[in-house]
Amino acid sequence: MTRYDLTGRTVALTGSTGGLGAALARALRERGANLALFDLSLEAATAQAQDLGGETVARGWHADVRDLAGLQQAMEEAATHFGRLDIVIAGAGIDTMAPMATIDPSAYERVIDINLNGVWRTFRAALPHVQRHQGYLLAVSSMAAFVHSPLQASYTASKAGVWALCDSIRLELRHLGVGVGSAHPTFFRTPMMDDVTADPAGRALWGGNDRGLWKMVPLQKVISGIVTGIELRADLIVVPRPLTLTAKAPGLFRPILERLGFRDETIPRAIGLASAAGWHNPSSQDRYHTGRVR
Repeated sequence: MTRYDLTGRTVALTGSTGGLGAALARALRERGANLALFDLSLEAATAQAQDLGGETVARGWHADVRDLAGLQQAMEEAATHFGRLDIVIAGAGIDTMAPMATIDPSAYERVIDINLNGVWRTFRAALPHVQRHQGYLLAVSSMAAFVHSPLQASYTASKAGVWALCDSIRLELRHLGVGVGSAHPTFFRTPMMDDVTADPAGRALWGGNDRGLWKMVPLQKVISGIVTGIELRADLIVVPRPLTLTAKAPGLFRPILERLGFRDETIPRAIGLASAAGWHNPSSQDRYHTGRVR
């Protein structure tokens, strides 16, 4: 398969100053990509951009994945600055660790909003720009999309949701030549994982993540796998590769069903008929807004 050459392309990345984001940004820059770095802290993103070569090749923007309008503005400014956006990576994410019975509901909702809704907002803001160049959208999910641990309902649900969201959006964009992928690394060392291993509940569940089934893999292995996946415009990126069967098993027959059930001419026609409100029948909207039906 022909590699998707990253040289001269512009990559936008949310959560750019996090453990994964920072390492991924450096690897992409080494491949010759220009970088639009999106983070909650403009100061940190700007310093990161300077470290990666300055504004001609890397520039930072404030962006909050909970704010669609802000993301749209940041994407527009980045596209104007670099002249194009080819690849957008939804990398912002958080975690919690507590059982359903005791977790603060707002903590649960925040994880879902950032990890799942934030990916949707990022893709929505990016699409007009990426579509022009038949580019590629990538969401950072996790092996937690397929292996569901206790005390992490918000995290596993959000990551499984990201996997499903990417599969669905890929079908919507297939006829436009835009690729959509999800990345699913196992445990690897980041500040977020430092919190997990330091937490008594986390140590009880995963034993410190230094041996056995839950052993962490090197960060560089994760970065290498993701960059290779981007260069292949992969639908699914799994790190380490031996876990691919675990990841693919739930969707083993999905490609067949997609081809048979959603033909190329059907999806664009359905898109053209869809209402922005989600329903053409106002009474249907009213029933859903009031919660009278499921």
